[in-house]
Amino acid sequence: MRLGIMQPYVFPYIGYYQLISSVDKFIIYDDVNYIKQGWINRNQFLLNHSAFKYVIPLKEASSFKHIADTFIDPRSYPHWCVKFFKTLEQAYRRAPFYDQVLPLIKNCFLELENFTINELASNSLKKTSAYLNIDTTFAHSNNCYANEQLSGQERIIDICLKENAETYMNAVGGQQLYSFNDFSTHKIDLVFLKTGEITYTQFNGTFIAGLSMIDVLMFNSAEQISKMLKTYNLITA
Repeated sequence: MRLGIMQPYVFPYIGYYQLISSVDKFIIYDDVNYIKQGWINRNQFLLNHSAFKYVIPLKEASSFKHIADTFIDPRSYPHWCVKFFKTLEQAYRRAPFYDQVLPLIKNCFLELENFTINELASNSLKKTSAYLNIDTTFAHSNNCYANEQLSGQERIIDICLKENAETYMNAVGGQQLYSFNDFSTHKIDLVFLKTGEITYTQFNGTFIAGLSMIDVLMFNSAEQISKMLKTYNLITA
């Protein structure tokens, strides 16, 4: 069984979805601390041929709180959403798949029950995966593995063992965090996924890479994106 484990992000870049689609089970790593000034509650989309950053407002966000316990600010969020979707319309109303994917995006942002950033981010991962017909199984780490005394690589290996994973897959940025030998000791194959060169037409401007999955969805069909999800290289021991 191939396993992926990552902190949740709101509509992250396409490489994150490549990781999801390449594993059998994907664990949303939500019982680790929120990273202030990180990308959990922010990203970028295309606006007037430039990268436009959006930041989702949070309530008393702290690097001492778990992602699962970090709440969206209920006072400012409704107004923020109105502004966000107006900007999104300005940015993409002429994009070929705007009408098709806007309901998906609205559903992720507006259909919330507990108003945590974890819920919103998880929505964007699960519902986009469903839209793209990715059949990976999702789970959450929060309150599941009883291993909070562990950290870093040790904790990831422990989760892999409890899930009976034969392979642990991670984005290429994790090469500095994980050791092939340490995973091999536990009979787990460690594999890193490196996103290949992915380009597509963004109106008539110069292509801007590394934007939120929102941008990919606006300009490409689900079938086209499915092909992009296979554009990667694997790094093994």
